[in-house]
Amino acid sequence: MADLAAIQRTLTEQGPLTGADLHAAIGGEVFGLWKTCRSSGQLVLRTIGRRYLRLDRTVEGFARLSPSILREFMTYTVVGAPAQAAAIEQAAEQLRSRTLAISRAKLRVAERFVAEVFESVVPEGGDGHHLCALIAGDVVYEMSHDVSRRESSTGGRVDGSDLDLIMLASDDAPDELIEAVDAAIRQRKWLYLRNPALREEVDYIVKRFSRLVEQTEFATFQDMVACKVFDEAQFLQGNRELHQAGRRVLAERGVLDRLGELAVQAGERRAEREEYLLGVAGDVLPPGSAQQFFSPDEAAEFEHLG
Repeated sequence: MADLAAIQRTLTEQGPLTGADLHAAIGGEVFGLWKTCRSSGQLVLRTIGRRYLRLDRTVEGFARLSPSILREFMTYTVVGAPAQAAAIEQAAEQLRSRTLAISRAKLRVAERFVAEVFESVVPEGGDGHHLCALIAGDVVYEMSHDVSRRESSTGGRVDGSDLDLIMLASDDAPDELIEAVDAAIRQRKWLYLRNPALREEVDYIVKRFSRLVEQTEFATFQDMVACKVFDEAQFLQGNRELHQAGRRVLAERGVLDRLGELAVQAGERRAEREEYLLGVAGDVLPPGSAQQFFSPDEAAEFEHLG
């Protein structure tokens, strides 16, 4: 495992640190660092925020928790020595406040993005009754981060958590409106991604209400993801009744219960994975275990750490 004495010395000199800052200070294999911090019994860890359900093709049963084990340690956990109790609590509170501030800032960006879309597609004086804009993902759990990462489509850098938007349209919405919404989002998506003052990645879907109803069959992985995302989504703009009607459909068709069961399974598997990884010999992840430690979309960000 990582050198406990080096960790203790660093914490004595610098005070409590996040997992990422501790790794930056002492280097080495990040897996070994996590193991030592978790299992030594001579360090104190404080993790802020919450865990929530994610669906992932690469794990058995599709259900896992977010943040991943590694993201949770690197971004949302403060490590300190037992004698630093007050400083640890202060650092954890500062981290909690910073995470909340990042989430709220990203929410404001999403609200502006959506408002611009509505301004471009809804006739002046119209109320947008055919449309409902929602946001899902890290923002709604107030767990957004601003860790710089590579965006796959351009190879450029973006600042942390992406913005996951849903544009739900009524079944009687004109086809031209659906097309205009998609075009307006695509145009702004590129601008927000390339603007150095923003560097925000926007993922989105535009669909009619009838498509959401079809997805509540929960028959495919894509259906499961769509329902999970809609379940967590927060209203932004447009016809609020569309959002409420969608929520009713998910409840009436038992989807919310099934998502609850998946969340329980994800929690149980997380505990099993952590127990297994803590028992692994050495500082290097065993072959085939990476997906237990971090998620596929984090691979490019974390695989170079060591």
